[in-house]
Amino acid sequence: MNISVIGTGYVGLVSGTCFAETGNVVHCVDVDAKKVERLKNGDIPIYEPGLEVIYSRNLAQGRLKFTTDLKEGIKDAEIIFLALPTPPGEDGSADLSYILNVADELSKIISSYVVIVDKSTVPVGTSKKVTEVLAKNLDSSLFDVVSNPEFLREGVAVQDFLKPERVVIGSTSDKALQKMKRLYEPFVRQGNPIICMDEESAEMTKYAANSFLATKISFMNEIANLCERLGANVDLVRKGMGTDSRIGKRFLFPGVGYGGSCFPKDVQALSKTASEYDYNFQILEAVMDVNAKQKEILAQKISSHFNQNLTDKTIAIWGLAFKPNTDDIREAPALNTIDALLKKGAKLKVYDPEAMDNIERIYGDKLYYAKDPYDTIHEADALAILTEWNVFRTPDLQLLKTKMHEAVIFDGRNVFDVEEMKNLGFQYFSIGRP
Repeated sequence: MNISVIGTGYVGLVSGTCFAETGNVVHCVDVDAKKVERLKNGDIPIYEPGLEVIYSRNLAQGRLKFTTDLKEGIKDAEIIFLALPTPPGEDGSADLSYILNVADELSKIISSYVVIVDKSTVPVGTSKKVTEVLAKNLDSSLFDVVSNPEFLREGVAVQDFLKPERVVIGSTSDKALQKMKRLYEPFVRQGNPIICMDEESAEMTKYAANSFLATKISFMNEIANLCERLGANVDLVRKGMGTDSRIGKRFLFPGVGYGGSCFPKDVQALSKTASEYDYNFQILEAVMDVNAKQKEILAQKISSHFNQNLTDKTIAIWGLAFKPNTDDIREAPALNTIDALLKKGAKLKVYDPEAMDNIERIYGDKLYYAKDPYDTIHEADALAILTEWNVFRTPDLQLLKTKMHEAVIFDGRNVFDVEEMKNLGFQYFSIGRP
């Protein structure tokens, strides 16, 4: 097939590359000329494990192409994917201007039947809005609009795309459904389902899935905070809960809150959609409230330990990305922690395997950017762990003790064992554990 992908962010670039990997010719379109030039020259602007290998292969073999020219990019396309930003507006609703503007441009240049796919996470009813925009200049026989939400996890997005647990396709057009099924069949050869439904249900499915996972995270953070007051150990509680097949083991790890490009935005957008239809989605309001407070918890623990006086205190921070195996810092809890500690006068030395450049673009010379984890702890008064990268799991703890002013660790991801840290002589503070 000839495929077009409009937008080369995380979703667009991963989707386009993976479609090319199964033999399709994919044209990726973006308005950012510098970014497109980088991509043409083999330079990936994001960090995503496993992406570079298949990107380079498909670029070299001519199946993956990049352009800023929309007309050129969709010239022979059978299916056009809209993988455009939907940032939250001031009121929490998803901003659809990028999608609707591109739909308007497409309506003026499409000349033969094409399937137009909403790949971005969009509110219920977006497919209808896109249809209305296209219909201003196009006969209805020349297009169908499909909702095909992505379920990619940053850090394992390539694996998620090539071997999806399910593919959701929202359309009432048999013609469009047949094209979409044909496109996705190579990805579900092991028997995972392609689930077809109406457009509104497909749009709702993505928001419902992400909101439920965010709810599990906030629930466990509440349990962890209560465990600290009761003297219980959330690690043991989590294991006791996770063995129940009705609950499952995943997303039960407490920490300093969720972040990233999906959960915060999607929970907020679903809540906003509910309010527009005069429905008070109380659980989502609580989820957002808990998460906002949880992002502040480590800075509060640090400040409390030093009697609210962080002036001239040096805090080392391990982990800046919102999760491991990505350089994405959008809504990362590290940002909240950094802001709170700087406000109280602390000096910060930070390290992350991939997200340093993104953090430096925000904070400039306000932070010390370390060359490795041990560079941060030299003469530090405390260490804060905010992202559970594997490189942080088995450090030389004796070296930490000798290089730090005080052997104090604030572990926002429960990376270390409580008893081991106690036996080694650390003052160790974690989430939900005695």
